[in-house]
Amino acid sequence: MNTTSSTPPSPALQVAVLGIGLMGFPMARRLCEAGCTVSAWNRSRGKAERLEAFGARVTDTPAEAVAQADIVITLLENGDIVEDVLFTQGTVDGLRRGSVVVDMSSILPRQARDHAARLEAAGMHHLDAPVSGGTVGAQAGTLAIMVGGEPDVFERLRHLFDLLGRPVHVGPHGAGQLAKLANQMIVGITIGAVAEALLLCEKGGADMGKVKQAITGGFADSRILQVHGQRMVERDFTKRAAVAVQLKDMRNALTTASEIGFDAPITNLFEQLYAQSVDHGLADLDHSALFVELASRNGMA
Repeated sequence: MNTTSSTPPSPALQVAVLGIGLMGFPMARRLCEAGCTVSAWNRSRGKAERLEAFGARVTDTPAEAVAQADIVITLLENGDIVEDVLFTQGTVDGLRRGSVVVDMSSILPRQARDHAARLEAAGMHHLDAPVSGGTVGAQAGTLAIMVGGEPDVFERLRHLFDLLGRPVHVGPHGAGQLAKLANQMIVGITIGAVAEALLLCEKGGADMGKVKQAITGGFADSRILQVHGQRMVERDFTKRAAVAVQLKDMRNALTTASEIGFDAPITNLFEQLYAQSVDHGLADLDHSALFVELASRNGMA
């Protein structure tokens, strides 16, 4: 496990973090505690101000945040917002030549490739580096980090990534986002498999919690079974990663599949199930609440 006592990549390294939400706050905090000089911006300034206690400088605009930065990390809601913050709000104009934009948001691969080309034309570098592991991984510095872009730029930033988790370079620009889509497809589909299986057992008279215990350690075991399955057993659907976000990820996967001529029937089915969950008022619950949608279909809600 990484710790905040890790040696920072450089004593003079300056990092701007744009987007201080559920993931951005613990990640920026780790960078502060590791000795990096951090500037932070968030649309709602109050969220960024929480970092002042850890030594971060909070700015009113993203352009101010990046003015002295060697590395800019974006953790924003979607690709359109990333584009707006970087290219419409004057952020790129404030960047120093040779600086690196590391987009750790989850966006479409084609958007990542477009952003990379535009930044490189302006004399900057780009890596798409989405993450998996949730807020627990962000706090502990154990995130899975999937990186697309130039290998030499990745190597330059490896020590920075090491402060946040386990980085793997997976290919050229956009490949990091492809890997994240794969991650989200597996997560979303497996949540559905666990929910349907546990509900079948309950409908047939078995104890869901005992079934989960019985299959632990077998071929059906997984982190989804352990973490999300336990949420289902406890009926605890407090938002960690929302149904609405899972739906966005499934739709991004299908959009990308269509663009490259790939048939993804399983993802298509689960996109429909998550969409119906949103239609039925579950959008802001944890994505394990697909269980509620499937329970309702079977008169078990």
